Amino acid sequence: MGLDEELPGAKELVYQPVKNSGQGGFKATYFLFAMMFLDNIGFVASMASLVLYFMFVMKFDLSGSSTTTTNYLGTTFLLTLVGGFISDTYMTRLNTALVFGAIELMGYLLVIIQSHYKNLQPAPCAESTCVHGSKALLMYMSICLLGLGGGGIRGSIPALGADQFDHRNPKERKDIASFFNWFLLSITIGATLGVTFVVYLSTEKRWDVGFAVSLCCAFLGLVFLALGKRFYRVRVPGESPLLRVLQVLVVAVKNWRAEVPQTAEELYEVRDHRSAREESSSPHTSQFGFLDKAAILPKGTDPAKWKVCTVTQVEEVKILTRMMPILLSTILMNTCLAQLQTLSVQQGTLMDTNLGHFQVPPASIPVIPLVFMSVLIPVYEFAFVPFIRRFTGHPNGITHLQRVGVGLVLSAISMGIAGLVEIKRKQELLRHNYKISLFWLSFHYAVFGIADMFTLVGLMEFFYREAPLGMRSLSTSFSWLSLSIGYYLSSAFIGLIDTVTERLGKGKSKGGWLQGRDLNANHAERFYWFLAILSVVNFVNYLFWANWYEYKNNVPGDEEMLLRAGPNNNGATNDESFATSMSFVSRTQDFSVTQEKEAESTSK
Repeated sequence: MGLDEELPGAKELVYQPVKNSGQGGFKATYFLFAMMFLDNIGFVASMASLVLYFMFVMKFDLSGSSTTTTNYLGTTFLLTLVGGFISDTYMTRLNTALVFGAIELMGYLLVIIQSHYKNLQPAPCAESTCVHGSKALLMYMSICLLGLGGGGIRGSIPALGADQFDHRNPKERKDIASFFNWFLLSITIGATLGVTFVVYLSTEKRWDVGFAVSLCCAFLGLVFLALGKRFYRVRVPGESPLLRVLQVLVVAVKNWRAEVPQTAEELYEVRDHRSAREESSSPHTSQFGFLDKAAILPKGTDPAKWKVCTVTQVEEVKILTRMMPILLSTILMNTCLAQLQTLSVQQGTLMDTNLGHFQVPPASIPVIPLVFMSVLIPVYEFAFVPFIRRFTGHPNGITHLQRVGVGLVLSAISMGIAGLVEIKRKQELLRHNYKISLFWLSFHYAVFGIADMFTLVGLMEFFYREAPLGMRSLSTSFSWLSLSIGYYLSSAFIGLIDTVTERLGKGKSKGGWLQGRDLNANHAERFYWFLAILSVVNFVNYLFWANWYEYKNNVPGDEEMLLRAGPNNNGATNDESFATSMSFVSRTQDFSVTQEKEAESTSK
């Protein structure tokens, strides 16, 4: 059933009128780069050091400090969806970022107050957690505000940056990918300063000083963000992709008794040739047939929101559904990542932290994967990819899902190495009273840094390229969602492992693997190996779903044909065209090679 009209409520992207020719483009994004660079200094410093703050200042035990940290991080990344939803639907992305930035500043202010005044901190005790009453309320209120503010910022700023480029213009569409490259670079530099300078101030000087520096950096970031207001192209809030998904689910449930027509032509679809949506319409597929019930328009009923959905809208939900097994297969890797930010940092407090005459804070050890990524990513882009491309014919060297798979294997290896390092640390300390160097941790940190380079970038590119045009910001946020669930799963694993191993303990092992405050009496190595074994099982599961998944419109095959087709319309070879798009972490613009040529020919 095709109608030459738009479904009520189906709006195209609308932007506020451009007041001057200087709005939009890279000039506007410089303010966003500065904002995220400054904000990430404190944000990543907190990610790296909060586990020690909870353990030494708030007096949690080993498992308590780890689970509190991972719950905080999981909530923060989960709240990115809230920031994205609000900026899509109710407020402009600029105003959303400013509001959540103010909330983050309030969180920093509260944590500074509690870390400064001793009477607001709990006294040592023999329990798992020593913080109760008003002190606990102040602590949880401060980290909730920090998580809400940090999550909201990260849910709105990337999309605000992408808004500065017109996706209908072939040249500006290419610049979107370049923006994300520089955006991630600014985050990485800020993270490096955070886990070195700010963590040093917090752990070696005073906690309140470190948090105060983070507060100042976050405030300056908001100043830079506000200063760029007259340069921004601002998208008017409208229909949210989350609401489009919800509409399909609700209408499908409403029509659960209806029979799905035998031919797709009988399903409701908008065919308005004057609308830009026609270019992004999706053909009907037979998979997940229950969702097709949402596109059934009862006879005698006028089309309206929450009564019927278009085939394209249903297919968008189907695409997201097909991507879910891939997303779920990466959650365990982020559970492993959580150990590098909690358990491994706790190990570092019992190791030799001297580097010459300088004492390295254990919470600064995450700088190792950042350094590895900064060095290896250019090597991957400029050496590995061109070399592998000769054999595979694929512009990226390997497909997105292959890249994710490599990272999953390396994460399992990283956990295995972490267990071996913990065995050596305990043996040297307990048998010879000798502390091994903190840099023994660099082995599994480095391997995981390489794994992150493969999986995180491959996953983000996969979601971006496979998602429908109207849902790319939502689908790329799934990477944050994977992080969030991974952190929550870490908290659940720690609690479950402690409970089970305590009951099964025999002989000298009276407690759980991670119970108590003495890491030397626990069995962190067994927990690492437990995660390594699970990671291997998860990789087998991932192989099944990766083989099951079919790329949208046979994207890899199309790219391979383009790569081997020879010169393009501008006289440059496709190798040269793809070489120019090689970036710091990703070539997210490759998905639109065919669409760009069509747009160029249309503009001509």
